[in-house]
Amino acid sequence: MQDLKVLLFQTDIIWEDVQKNLSMFDQKFIQIDEPSDLILLPEMFSTGFTMNAEKFAEPEDGFAVSWMKQKAKELNSIIAGSILTEENGKYFNRMFWVKPDGSYECYNKRHLFSMANEQQRISQGKTKKITSLNGWNFNLQICYDLRFPVWSKNTFIENKFEYDVMVYVANWPEVRSNAYKALLIARAIENQAYVIWVNRVGFDDNRIYHSGDSMVVDPSGKIVAQAAAGKEEIVQAALSAQVLDEFRNKFRFGQDWDKFIIQI
Repeated sequence: MQDLKVLLFQTDIIWEDVQKNLSMFDQKFIQIDEPSDLILLPEMFSTGFTMNAEKFAEPEDGFAVSWMKQKAKELNSIIAGSILTEENGKYFNRMFWVKPDGSYECYNKRHLFSMANEQQRISQGKTKKITSLNGWNFNLQICYDLRFPVWSKNTFIENKFEYDVMVYVANWPEVRSNAYKALLIARAIENQAYVIWVNRVGFDDNRIYHSGDSMVVDPSGKIVAQAAAGKEEIVQAALSAQVLDEFRNKFRFGQDWDKFIIQI
């Protein structure tokens, strides 16, 4: 593995306005002054966390994904974030992992936020998604998934970890920020992996405030990069292969992990 450069875009999101949101990101991308391997955007970055799926969900060949393909090519970087997506008459909170060559992979949010009635309009994801970049394996997750450690649990089979980095894109309110701040560190420690959290800031149309707190946590549980609370900010972070390997070799907890099967 080689070290990776990652950019976290902690931004406000304009409610239910795809064109304005993508134009906003266009302007922020101008600020990128050096190449990166991965650019991460918040959950439902093109619309905000709306449940108005019938009006705002797009097909995979829709405007937002086409924009992601264009930007990934221009910046020669993977771009990832979740979009409200329609497929065969069903709606998904779908995370797209878009590559510079235009190909992409997807993860559908598994744990739907019942306090916002997400499960009434959005279909539940059924499968985990592990993808790779320059020798690193990434576990893709969305917001509320953070509260469910079994779903995100790493495995260690035949002397190999299932993944090296877990990515969460989020629209998680500030009122419950104490929960995600604790859980992100716990996920890194218990899985011996980097954890990346990209959250929005500002008020949504329901007057719910988000402080962001976007961060990168290393496998020991140390926060190695973090955005200022409540401010739009682009966070640059480096994922060190040496740090990961040395930590895993020193603390061989994986060999003692329980074996388990998740029933869907």
